[in-house]
Amino acid sequence: MPINRFPLFYFNRWQHPIGQELLDETNAFDIRFLKTDMPETETWPAIETSLGFQIGSARDELPLQYHVNAEFLKRAPKLIAVCTHGAGYDTVDAAACTEAGVLICNQTGKNGEAVAEHALGMMLSLGKKILEADRRMRSDREWDRNQFMGQDMLGKTVGIVGLGNIGRRVAELCGQLFRMRVLAYDPYLSADDFKERGAEPVPLQELLRESDYVTVHTPRTAETTGMFGAKEFGLMKESAYFVITARGGIVDEGALADALKSGGIAAAGVDVFAVEPPPLDDPLVGLDNVILTPHTAGVTVDARMNCARGAAEQWIALAEGRRPERIVNPDAWSKFCERYQEHVGKPMRQADEQT
Repeated sequence: MPINRFPLFYFNRWQHPIGQELLDETNAFDIRFLKTDMPETETWPAIETSLGFQIGSARDELPLQYHVNAEFLKRAPKLIAVCTHGAGYDTVDAAACTEAGVLICNQTGKNGEAVAEHALGMMLSLGKKILEADRRMRSDREWDRNQFMGQDMLGKTVGIVGLGNIGRRVAELCGQLFRMRVLAYDPYLSADDFKERGAEPVPLQELLRESDYVTVHTPRTAETTGMFGAKEFGLMKESAYFVITARGGIVDEGALADALKSGGIAAAGVDVFAVEPPPLDDPLVGLDNVILTPHTAGVTVDARMNCARGAAEQWIALAEGRRPERIVNPDAWSKFCERYQEHVGKPMRQADEQT
């Protein structure tokens, strides 16, 4: 017999109230609102009997015992789906979920505009030396305004590493607003993809050597972890600017700090870190030629609303037996469908029934 209401839990809050509101309108969900500071004697009974987990993707904001890995899945035998607040899924072990038949959904593209604009804002601020000038204006008068002479972005070269939803928007902004030469590195795209997204495909080393601005928009995977180190920064122009709004761990932060201190590159904008927030004695924190933001590139009112709405729509689709959009681990689909019928009491609808 089908269940009456789909049991779903989350910790602390939705990213935006619209998510909860949309679910409440359906009356199809048994929402279990938990707090990370609750005793585990109260959290685990709710988790163990839930089918869904609406989860944050910031790994340092969620206690490790609630990260969805193999150990967690053993304690949550009924869990069939996990949906993240944003595009990232650092708190979810995709391989373990796929093996267990647990579907992972994310909100890729829903905060793309926010992140693209943030990256562009960093590039503009670095090139114009806006933050450097602001700091000095507030501290002393022992300067000459020519010390803050910047450069125009018009006609310069930007190198985009990762030409997905966010990277393609950065390419559009840079190419159309500033008529920049747009280089890109993304080994998963075809020549037609690059052309359609307004970028020239080049090897990573060539991109680093030729770009005036380098901006990174890749997920953090085994392939991209540690992707930028001393060798890569050594290829860049001394006048170049480096921006990362992707994920911590992609950049060797010590190597970046060394390049900035030695003059190997001009300046950097960093929104993501291996440890978030970075400790106050982190070498990047003490440098003046760095703009640091606390993983807020995708944190705007608009992006939060888009992501919350997108997540709610995915849960509603699941509750109705429809295939949700933005599935991270499609290889889990077959096993997930079997588990869905077992725990929900009805089969997933076929593609021709979902229109």
